[in-house]
Amino acid sequence: MDQDTIVAIATPAGCGGIGIVRLSGTRALHIGTAITGKTFTARHAHFCSFTDSNGNTLDTGVALFFPGPNSFTGEDTVELQGHGSPVILDIIVREACRLGARQALPGEFSQRAYLNDKIDLAQAEAIADLINSTTEQAALNASRSLQGVFSRKITALIALVTQLRVFVEAAIDFPEEEIDFLNSSQVQQQLDDIIRQFGAMEAEARQGSLLQEGMKLVIAGKPNAGKSSLLNALSGQESAIVTAIEGTTRDVLRERIQIDGMPLHIVDTAGLRDSDDEIEQEGIRRAWAEIESADRILLVVDESSLNVDIGDGEKMWPPKNHNLARDIPITIINNKCDLTSHAPEITQYSDTTVVRLSAKTGDGMELLKQHLKSCMGYRTGDEGNFSARRRHLLALEQARNFLLKGQQQLLESGAGELLAEDLRQCQNSLGEITGAVSNNELLGEIFSSFCIGK
Repeated sequence: MDQDTIVAIATPAGCGGIGIVRLSGTRALHIGTAITGKTFTARHAHFCSFTDSNGNTLDTGVALFFPGPNSFTGEDTVELQGHGSPVILDIIVREACRLGARQALPGEFSQRAYLNDKIDLAQAEAIADLINSTTEQAALNASRSLQGVFSRKITALIALVTQLRVFVEAAIDFPEEEIDFLNSSQVQQQLDDIIRQFGAMEAEARQGSLLQEGMKLVIAGKPNAGKSSLLNALSGQESAIVTAIEGTTRDVLRERIQIDGMPLHIVDTAGLRDSDDEIEQEGIRRAWAEIESADRILLVVDESSLNVDIGDGEKMWPPKNHNLARDIPITIINNKCDLTSHAPEITQYSDTTVVRLSAKTGDGMELLKQHLKSCMGYRTGDEGNFSARRRHLLALEQARNFLLKGQQQLLESGAGELLAEDLRQCQNSLGEITGAVSNNELLGEIFSSFCIGK
């Protein structure tokens, strides 16, 4: 399939002033010539007519030819830029397929660029991140990643790990050289320095991931606790219907907002309680499904009718306790303080944060916003230099764990061979980020999320 010539519409679906059909592969020039009747000059814009096999003019526009390997995909590439009519663009694609091309798969243009060493895997992902950016800073970070900022930082880390690994393995393989690396402060010093750099890299990547992917907040609690009012207060608009009647919210409501540039995905859910109502039961089932996938739960309780210790989060859940499949951080929202004599505040009970506020009046909402930024490690004005994904964070964490494990082996048992193996595993984990170490399943998962034309 890598030898096929592929074709796709490269502009978004719908009508527009300009529509682009892109071809890439060994027959791209032949097909482009057949449709336009032009003899192409590389990287020159040619005004021409696009015709079908019967000589009928389909459209007029501009055609460009980019010979490989000096193209985005590394292959011969032709772009046909006409008017943005979905009907005309589809006809041009069909004509290209009749002439020997095939419809491109999702992300196949970017995948070919990666396979032809035009970009690495992190840069390929940055293309999708740039297209899907929801904030200005996220777009700027994705652009930096596309230019290779993130990749160069990863390559620098790999070089440091490789340098140390070479030193360790040389000492193991050539003992006659009397390199006593086990007692050398050089190894430990290099390990400490690399681990520190990993910490800085992870912090920067976490910021980039926050700005790109955001945080999923699920608002949960018993009926009439003020969950929908909290959603409205966070979104700044009347997104949810609010009434004094219990069970008003029956389905899941979603909003995407920003707090100082940090994107948030907020989910309002049905009130959690025992119910004989079949429709309400389905709403509650969906609520638990959203709770299971949350990054953080905002557990809303009604302070005006509270009769349990606010620090006991377990008792805040509905009568039938639901065991979560994973440990999800919870912030308790002590709502409706406008009905009591208590002022808004934020309090820490052991590992649980409690925010007292009034979603109705807005008192205390700023405390909640500051708490959300703090608990996700977000810092205004410290946006990071590149975009990152969760898989990048997991790979960095795994690589750092191999370093820590190797350091422990060296300190406790002087096991140079085990340290060398941990350094190799660390290299592999870092290589997964840029695609230096990859597998077909990972590539399929990444590029399948792209749009067809990329």
